[in-house]
Amino acid sequence: MAPVASGSGRLLTVREVAERLGVCRATVYRMCERGELPHVRLSNTVRVVPEALERVLSLK
Repeated sequence: MAPVASGSGRLLTVREVAERLGVCRATVYRMCERGELPHVRLSNTVRVVPEALERVLSLK
């Protein structure tokens, strides 16, 4: 699995996370709801800190 590239302080979209995990967006939303993937809610959007995704990837 390739490392997650991110800009300085850039948060990842659900679509980007889904692509990196090889799952659909609905799965990413469910992971967030269950607390499996730390995330940030900004208004009506969900964003993921790249380091949180790295931790999830290292558990696979």
